[in-house]
Amino acid sequence: MTGNGIVQIAIFFLLILAAAKPMGAYMAKVFAGERTILYPVLRPLERLCYAACGVRESVEQRWTQYAGSLIAFSIFSVVTLYLLQRLQGWLPLNPMGFGTAHAPSGATAMTPDLAFNSAVSFASNTNWQNYAGESTLSYLVQMLGLTMHNFTSAAAGIAIAVALIRGFARQQAQAIGNFWVDLVRGVVYVLLPLSLVIAILFCWQGVIQNVHPYTVATTVEGKAQIIAQGPVASQEAIKMLGTNGGGFFGANSAHPFENPTPLTNLIQILAIFLIPAGLTYTFGKMVGDTRQGWALFAAMSVLFLAGTVILYATEQAGNPILSKLGLESSATASQPGGNMEGKEVRFGIAATALFATVTTDASCGAVNAMHDSLTPLGGLVPLFNMQTGEVIFGGVGAGLYGMLLFAILAVFIAGLMVGRTPEYLGKKIESKEVKMAMLALIATAAVVLVFSGISAVANFSKGGYWNGQFGPATGNLNNGGPHGFGEIIYLFSSSAANNGSAFGGLNGNSPWYNLAGGMTMLVGRFLFIIPLLAAAGSLAAKKRIPTTSGTLPTHGPLFVGLLLGTVVIVSALTFFPALSLSPIVEHFLMHEGRLF
Repeated sequence: MTGNGIVQIAIFFLLILAAAKPMGAYMAKVFAGERTILYPVLRPLERLCYAACGVRESVEQRWTQYAGSLIAFSIFSVVTLYLLQRLQGWLPLNPMGFGTAHAPSGATAMTPDLAFNSAVSFASNTNWQNYAGESTLSYLVQMLGLTMHNFTSAAAGIAIAVALIRGFARQQAQAIGNFWVDLVRGVVYVLLPLSLVIAILFCWQGVIQNVHPYTVATTVEGKAQIIAQGPVASQEAIKMLGTNGGGFFGANSAHPFENPTPLTNLIQILAIFLIPAGLTYTFGKMVGDTRQGWALFAAMSVLFLAGTVILYATEQAGNPILSKLGLESSATASQPGGNMEGKEVRFGIAATALFATVTTDASCGAVNAMHDSLTPLGGLVPLFNMQTGEVIFGGVGAGLYGMLLFAILAVFIAGLMVGRTPEYLGKKIESKEVKMAMLALIATAAVVLVFSGISAVANFSKGGYWNGQFGPATGNLNNGGPHGFGEIIYLFSSSAANNGSAFGGLNGNSPWYNLAGGMTMLVGRFLFIIPLLAAAGSLAAKKRIPTTSGTLPTHGPLFVGLLLGTVVIVSALTFFPALSLSPIVEHFLMHEGRLF
């Protein structure tokens, strides 16, 4: 690692640390219904949303009603986005004619299974794309469909986290809030104003924003080249802030129209962590003890820094096979050294390693380099980040409620060790809460491992579409050996974690991957959220018990260490056999001079 790279990582972390408290305090006021600096300006818009949707702001919901509202809204979101994609050929703002007979050569057809996968993807805050946006979707679908869902799916995640916090903060209560109110407040007071500011900053730095037809340019060789463009800055802002990750372009944040400068690169990764880091302070503020929030922040920070250092070190060390051939792998004044394959030279190894870690710590999935080109241990870091359940700051809302799930397990394990009923924030953790936490973990892990196993051994083409789909494995476009298996398990880990990034060496646009991936996203989203809402309802109904000398403090280093151990051990025990067959064995093969 270089001194410059270490300074970049340190500056980023200090900026997030500085932003966590003001951002968290602001959100605590927003979701408590208190006045904020933006209240006079945005309160009329909030009231308009309630009036238009028939929502009574003062009425709260039990956890079953809260979950029902979430499911109903998500079904509506999936259906509307599916129809928008399938009907885009008959809708306006489609200058390139996608979905029509006049679509440009090379355009991707929006088939029923691809539309299903994409609709589920954006409604579940996954934003997995088995297509390149610039060659598939019209401006209308990008703005009305994808960008709108970027706002609402992110706000829904924040709402679930706030509902779970209320479960800990309240006592002998039947309600945990109102989903529709939390959703509106998340969009109006948090996501909308911040996205506006970030979009303006992006435009200032050169991110494009227009609705013009694509430009046809003539290259120096006399060939015609189509230069795609569109409403990029507006989508880019909420894509990062809402930890969505779905890019306008297939190359995502590696594309110069999405991420043109080192400053936009820094703004993007700051936007990814801003709300998840702030929510840890929101948690402490709402439960009446900010030390509890800082304990969660500390656990997340340790995991984040460990992953960043490992990924950066392995990428900077480079490929030993190339070193044996006499190629320079050390950083010098004239070249960066290390593994530059698949990376943008305008960002370099340190910024790329930081971006790859941040985007997979959070359920964002945006990339500024190709993860398929990372070294084996470098690729292991983003893969394991997702397999922890995206709790290392995580997605907006998702990171906090995922870490609270592990906190429930951690205090339960501690209670077993000392023979005492476990407690967290004055609430007894009993069998219902532990069962709900385990259901969420088991469901997401099972869907990843089962679908990955089927995909690895099923005798169908992973590269073709219909032709040979259930016949001999011809036209297989993913890699063989451990790296090929890594591409498969990365796909399903990313889908279950609602992340959306990919290794990129596997063609996912086939009926099997579109449908199996879509089902994995649904399980990863709703079989994780619904058990947690049930736990929130159970916790809210309990009476808070007084702290005694036998109570485990949950705000100090001991608890942070216990929480870290729970996250790492549970995730490692679940996925280590699969990881040992992919990046781990690939690492040893690389050092033996062999790669598949």
